[in-house]
Parts: sequence; structure tokens; C-alpha cells
Amino acid sequence: MSASKKNLPLALIHQALGAILLIACGAVSAQSITMASTTSTEQSGLFAHLLPAFKKASGLDVKVVALGTGQALDTARRGDADVLFVHDQVAEEKFVADGWGIKRYPVMYNDFILVGPKADPAGAKGKDIVDALKKLAASQSDFISRGDKSGTHAAELRYWKLAGLDTKGSGYKECGCGMGPALNIAASSGAYVLADRGTWLNFRNRASLAVLVEGDTRLFNQYGVMAVNPAKHPHVKAQDAQKFVAWIVSPAGQDVIAAYKIGGEPLFFPNAPK
Repeated sequence: MSASKKNLPLALIHQALGAILLIACGAVSAQSITMASTTSTEQSGLFAHLLPAFKKASGLDVKVVALGTGQALDTARRGDADVLFVHDQVAEEKFVADGWGIKRYPVMYNDFILVGPKADPAGAKGKDIVDALKKLAASQSDFISRGDKSGTHAAELRYWKLAGLDTKGSGYKECGCGMGPALNIAASSGAYVLADRGTWLNFRNRASLAVLVEGDTRLFNQYGVMAVNPAKHPHVKAQDAQKFVAWIVSPAGQDVIAAYKIGGEPLFFPNAPK
């Protein structure tokens, strides 16, 4: 009998063991969930700090799809995400009321700020966001809007509406982009932009930009989390998604959020109900 025939059973055993290992590896990689979230949570660096702690606690990996809040909600409606972590409370509550999400939980907050050139040619600096926008429109100042249906974009549109302006000025431009790219455009062109504080603190290409408007109570920015409803999409990993929800609102998850700082300054403030 040839050597190859003698070794045939052993080769088959090796093939079988290899197949078992592939299946096992597949099972391990399957221990993950997909989270649709905002560019602000991604670009602020929060998830790089937060998700390793969650994996250590749960064994679960989290794949983040970072979009504007409106797009993140649409992604979940299509069943392409297991859990949502976003910041447009009105839209989030409608998402749950329409049956797409199981329950919404508040998680943390920071605030929006108006950023612009340090010289502030429009004279927008102060604590009143509505008054600042009126000055930008009147002076035809360059303003970069995200224009991407994000939570930040939704907030910006609310502020313009409060200003009661029919036109935002000839300098108003929509980039259809995330917070980081919008800040980059503003930095390179000396424009004004509404930003979330977390992304601003983590933003390094500031050029001549500075915070001009902050402290207005209307600039409060709340984040919420919710698992996608398996009644709408049976394939979603509802149990694992709920593990993330439970952890992020627990004292352990809240402590991890509170510990994330840049230059000693916290980016987000946990406020899940106790």
C-alpha cells in the first residue's frame, strides 16, 4: 500500500479538525452586535474608550455604524442594526412609539456650542444661540451646516426656526457630512458651525476656530439608547443588544462614561435613571 493511502485516514482527521476549528472561530466572531450610532460618539473618541470595557464585562464585540441620527434610525428600521445610541429625543421617542424600538433609556448628555473664527466678524459671541444666528444671517456670514439629518442638524434647524428667519443668509452651506468633516471645512474656510462639545474637544485641526456661544439652556444635548424590536425584525440579536443597554445604564457603564476626559475635561456626563 502506498504512503498516501496509509495516511489517508489521518488527512481526513486533520480536515475534520480544521472544519471544527473554522466553525468554532465562526461562533466566536458571531458573538457581536451591530450598533447604529452618531458620528459625535465615534469622532469624540468615546467608543474607543467605552467598548473595550463592555467587551471585558460581556464578551461581546460591538460593530459601530456611525451616521447622523436620522440615518442611524433608518438603519435600525431596516433591521440593519441591533441597538441604537443616538441624540434626537423627539425622533427616538417616535421610533419607540412606532414599534421599532423596545424602550428608550437616557444615557448621558453634553451640550452644543457655536464655533467660529476667533475674530468673530459677525459679533455672534455670547450665551444666546438664537441671537447669534440672527447676527450670522444679517451679516451673510459663512455657516457650515451638517445637512445630514443628524441629531446636531436637527438641533441646528430648531434654533434657526426659533430665530424666525426666512433665510439663513447667503453664506449658509450644507456639507451633508459628519461632525469632524464639518469642523474641518469650518476651520479651513473661517466659517461658523454648530458642534457638539465632545467632538470639539477631540478635534485637533482647530486653526483659528474658537467657542463663541455656550451656556444657553437650549443647547442641552441628551443621548439615548434602545434595542431594536425583534417583533419587527426577528433576526436582530435582541438579547445581546439588551445586554449592552443594561450595561450602559448600569453604574459600571455610567462610570466608564464619566471617566472619559480630554485634558482633564469630561466630554459626556452620565445621567441614566438610578
